[in-house]
Amino acid sequence: MAVFVVILAIGFLTMPKPLFEYQKSMDESIEALLDGEDYFYPWELVDVIDGNTDSIVLFDIRDNFVFGQGHIPGAENLSANTLTDPDNLERLKALRDMGVTIVLYGENELQANGPWMFFRQVGFNNIKLLLGGYEYYKANEADLAATINDDAYFSGFPRFNYAEMAAPKDGSEINADQDNKPVQVRRREKTSVAAGGC
Repeated sequence: MAVFVVILAIGFLTMPKPLFEYQKSMDESIEALLDGEDYFYPWELVDVIDGNTDSIVLFDIRDNFVFGQGHIPGAENLSANTLTDPDNLERLKALRDMGVTIVLYGENELQANGPWMFFRQVGFNNIKLLLGGYEYYKANEADLAATINDDAYFSGFPRFNYAEMAAPKDGSEINADQDNKPVQVRRREKTSVAAGGC
């Protein structure tokens, strides 16, 4: 028994320090979401795209293939799968120490929400979330400055038009005036008891 206790003590003393230590609770992170100071608004992209600021770095967290198909000009690809790789962490820490604001975005805001919240909880106070994500940027890239009075990034974009999908394919309209007769449901009676018990 004493040997077992000694082995446990040695294991705890030599255990490596965790890679991340949470500095904020989930409630504090949710409060930050409601506060709005950790958001990066689409109209603020104008200065970043034009190169008028060097204190903001955009990170596209989508995979390399999707990034190659289109991204916000000036953005770097840092896939969500590799965000916590040691090299990437060192880069993120260096940017934090230099006072650079990091803006994460994905295909939509929801895709970047998890990584943003994680990094905020472990002490990266310089990371912001692009509202609307790439979808909203792409829909408004012709005039991003005009989005200052638009809050459509909160509603997102529908993936499917369910009304169109439910419509009859032959061009006829659905008749709501049809007589809906109640259907009688009768319980089927058992003819015999199953053998073998309950």
